[in-house]
Amino acid sequence: MQLLTGISLGSIYALLALGLCLIFGMLNVVNFAHGAFFMVGAFLGVYFLGITGNFWLSLVITPLLTGCIGLVTERFLVRPLYGRGIDYPLLLTFGLSYVLIEAMRVTFGIEGLPSITPEGLGGAMNVGFGYFPKYRIFLIGATALILFAVWFFIQKTKYGLIIKAGAADQEIVKVLGIDIAKVWLFVFALGCAIAGLSGILASPTRSVNPEMGIPILAESFVVTVVGGMGSPVGAVVAGLLVGIVYSMTSLFFPDFAELSIFVLMAVVLIIRPQGLFGKAGAMG
Repeated sequence: MQLLTGISLGSIYALLALGLCLIFGMLNVVNFAHGAFFMVGAFLGVYFLGITGNFWLSLVITPLLTGCIGLVTERFLVRPLYGRGIDYPLLLTFGLSYVLIEAMRVTFGIEGLPSITPEGLGGAMNVGFGYFPKYRIFLIGATALILFAVWFFIQKTKYGLIIKAGAADQEIVKVLGIDIAKVWLFVFALGCAIAGLSGILASPTRSVNPEMGIPILAESFVVTVVGGMGSPVGAVVAGLLVGIVYSMTSLFFPDFAELSIFVLMAVVLIIRPQGLFGKAGAMG
């Protein structure tokens, strides 16, 4: 049971880290507002679920809205900083995260919103060796479906191939007549939409408050570093690994659960400095 709990937790980590990796791998931008987009997604998801009573509708609206916020962010805030070094967008997105946090405080209050479990996904079900919450089972399945959809889009579609080509060599893509700025815009929005989707999926399992994105940002960066900066496969594998390590440590040594994932990161970096699936010099 604890292993399944770790996989469900790792599913959220994997989604978040995937969004981070897409943005870093293509734009070379370390998005410090990623946790804030996760938080905004949780708030919007719970808000629309409360208004409409339809979880599936909220699941569609939320990533679209967070993706639109990402579009505006990239076009008017991040884009003018391209070419000035990695520190500039990092500091900008760090400041943006606090703007988004304050916006949620003003809009929904400092206490946040009560989390809501979707109708039909409450309670537990027999998984053969015990009972496990239905929603966490849904979370694992939904994450697997989303990850497959993202993989299929990037690997099997024309636009996905353009994104891969742009990540490998932007100059070649420009020479071929493709507007690389539009590709950057889309990738940043996609990464933010995935963060927002992670937020609404995670909202029934945790408190929805303006500060909820701060700890998970640190954890998602741990996942990204363990998997390898810019590696989507590494993000997924490391996300599940970190979730399982956290969950199993919580069972046997609960006081060290938070510390365990940073110990894991330290061990991986000692053995393989570029991460499990990363390339040497990715941050260069």
